[in-house]
Amino acid sequence: MTGGQKKHGWDATLFTVILLLVVIGLVILYSSSAYNGQVKFQDRFYYLKKQGFAAFVGILGMCIVAKIDYHFWRPFAISGYGLAMLLSTAVLFVGDEYNGSKRWLSFGPVSFQPSEYAKVAVIVFLAYLISKIAEKKFSGGGGGRSEIKLRFLLTAMVSVLPIVALVGSNNLSTAIIILGIAVILIFVASPAYRQFIWMCVAGAGFMTIFLALESYRLERLAIWKNPEKYEKGYQTLQGLYAIGSGGLFGTGLGNSVQKLGFLPEAQNDMIFSIICEELGLVGTILIVLLFLILIWRFFSIASHTRDYFGSLLVTGVMGHMMIQILLNIAVVTNTIPNTGITLPFISYGGTSIVFLLLEMGLVLSVSSLIE
Repeated sequence: MTGGQKKHGWDATLFTVILLLVVIGLVILYSSSAYNGQVKFQDRFYYLKKQGFAAFVGILGMCIVAKIDYHFWRPFAISGYGLAMLLSTAVLFVGDEYNGSKRWLSFGPVSFQPSEYAKVAVIVFLAYLISKIAEKKFSGGGGGRSEIKLRFLLTAMVSVLPIVALVGSNNLSTAIIILGIAVILIFVASPAYRQFIWMCVAGAGFMTIFLALESYRLERLAIWKNPEKYEKGYQTLQGLYAIGSGGLFGTGLGNSVQKLGFLPEAQNDMIFSIICEELGLVGTILIVLLFLILIWRFFSIASHTRDYFGSLLVTGVMGHMMIQILLNIAVVTNTIPNTGITLPFISYGGTSIVFLLLEMGLVLSVSSLIE
């Protein structure tokens, strides 16, 4: 431990909300995936068993990481980021393709998405890099954080562009999330609004060029505007039908009609529409409220730690969660074009839930050392 900080218990509210979201996620996942599991694998519990095992591994990993002083990871920040680059490069050459997307690496019977690991690696790397810049400029202590000049932090932004490009070549949604995490951390470190606007303009230009490189990315914009005119807009329309039929209290848990072969892969990116259909507006608000409590605890922990590295770690995780939740809900409601972003803790995805819970472990570790 550093700075004479005393170790306390984990943040009880945060820990409770995390467990609630995992349990609720498994229940909703089973409800949305039982039909597909039966049709494809003759096992209604197929997706639940795989997600349940991943959740168990993730919770175990979370508890282990939470008990380790988070400063332990600081010396590994650069090598961890380098590993993310290496794995993302490997996907381009020896990656496995599922449902038309080449995003997985396989090691024997185990397969995972390096892009999920990349999110964690970028958070730790940027927290280390920005805190190191702050220490060099303000060796006298915690004062003057907001005065860090943007030109120093542009180094941090440039350093993550390679991983954004690598991940974005086959997973645009995760690339957007990683870029968003970087922007949030840099803004928190140097909230110079006028300069920040120029950086956002540059980022928007980068994303515009990136989108224009592949025609299918521009096609998504057309589908978003008029989903009823395109065959690929079918999933969006079915998701909207599910949301509209939920009403105030929903059709009841397990009673969704859209999951019965109408909404493709209902357990994945579009699971929020099944929540709306089965639990209605009231149930949906309760789940969103749990996410808001999660974000509130992140903000509180980040605000009460004097250690800059720890504060940036929690801010990075908070930014990740905020971006992913907002983008998933926006996609499902057709507020933005479909980008294939999952709903944290609830959508099907073993790699996703494992690394999300490891991130939660980092935050719990920081929470045990707050003032």
